[in-house]
Amino acid sequence: MDISTKVVIIGAGFGGLCMAAALKRTGHDDFVVLEKGHDVGGIWRDNIYPGCGCDVPSHLYSFSFEKYRSARSRYPAQPEILNYLTGVADKYRLRQHLRTGAEVASAEYDQTARRWTVRTEAGDTFTADVVVCAVGQLHRPKLPDITGRADFTGAAFHTARWNPDQDLTGRDVALIGTGSSAAQLLPHVARQARRVRVYQRTPNWVLPKPRPEFGPLTRAVFRRTPGIQSAYRALVYLAADLALTPVITKGWSFLPAKWAARWHLRRQVPDPALRARLTPDYPIGCKRIVVDSDFYPAVTRENVELVTDPISRITRDGIEVAGGRHDRADVIVYATGFRTTEFLAPMTVRGRDGAVLQDSWQAGAEAYLGIAVEGFPNFFLVHGPNTILGHNSNIFMIECQVHFIMNCLRLLPGAVEVRAEAMRDYRDWLDTAIGRTVWPAGCLSWYKTESGRVTNPWPASTLHYRKLVRRDPAAAFSVT
Repeated sequence: MDISTKVVIIGAGFGGLCMAAALKRTGHDDFVVLEKGHDVGGIWRDNIYPGCGCDVPSHLYSFSFEKYRSARSRYPAQPEILNYLTGVADKYRLRQHLRTGAEVASAEYDQTARRWTVRTEAGDTFTADVVVCAVGQLHRPKLPDITGRADFTGAAFHTARWNPDQDLTGRDVALIGTGSSAAQLLPHVARQARRVRVYQRTPNWVLPKPRPEFGPLTRAVFRRTPGIQSAYRALVYLAADLALTPVITKGWSFLPAKWAARWHLRRQVPDPALRARLTPDYPIGCKRIVVDSDFYPAVTRENVELVTDPISRITRDGIEVAGGRHDRADVIVYATGFRTTEFLAPMTVRGRDGAVLQDSWQAGAEAYLGIAVEGFPNFFLVHGPNTILGHNSNIFMIECQVHFIMNCLRLLPGAVEVRAEAMRDYRDWLDTAIGRTVWPAGCLSWYKTESGRVTNPWPASTLHYRKLVRRDPAAAFSVT
């Protein structure tokens, strides 16, 4: 199948749907959305493990053009988020542009025609003036490189590939990892399994999470007072930007956040020996902070054991740790995160003069405002390098990027490409801003490449990012 269109959008998660809705709302119908899965939703379609949800308040974790309006839920669970996204796709008639089961293999730019050719793994071809890649950063599960992993004869799977048919009742479960996914999953597994051993490489800073639902008074106010939910959304946004951003730069809220995390740990873990093993030795914010109120109580259950000895190997029937101890396991669950620094993989992207994007990113991915790359005209990224947040809503960043891309499209026809000097100035600012954060400290984090280069998070406030993307792109881009 060969299709010619104006815009190809790759990915149907929050980023791809936001871009598609922006085109639709401005009267553009000539576009296609390519999605490798069976439906919209992205990570919120794929992650179905028990307890899966978001630690950003529901009202803020929604598009500004389609605001969340529930008077009950304070924090969204996975089914709720997925229902929201499918509702957006239906309301804005985006499904007529959707091609599911269409994993992209390559995208190649034709300088003569000033057109992109996008090919899928199924062999379909789409030619377009513009490609918007919205595949995100948290969609490719990362499995640890542990000796013997393939030898295990029991059930084993990543949290992002959860097997709902696997009964954990009365089983011995090994949970590898203690990040956000593990924190959400552990309480549910511990209530079913006979024994759970949690294997921790590095402890995380954990802040308490408020109750997932609003109280009766708040619900009544939300229902009866017009506009109060929008005001609440704005207040939560400003509070996050003004209070949480300084944590990553050791600003005024750095120590209060650290004290709050330590208080939370002391309050929920009475055993000083266990508490010591759960206490990080790196600055708060160096890794993404876990926001959860159920993880610590689950760790203290009688049928749960925290294992901090390094894993030596995986055997046919369990896990062996340093020192030779062998722990039997019926099921191994990997809560080991995602391959975050391998942007756009496994697709191949070729730009002007045949340049391969992955070659340009060998030292670490980078893009102007996380959106555009020199040498790749009319190719834009949503949620690209250095745009993910740990201190506010990523949906805000997505909308900022889509707004900027829409302004870039106004420069068409022609080859719209970021200028080398604009990219250089932005890179200098970005390096300086990252240098002021806690991220270059000596913690292992999915924020960084193996060499230590920080490629994923945004190092400043979202207000500053909005200021940057509100500028006229004509000042930073050339049009051939």
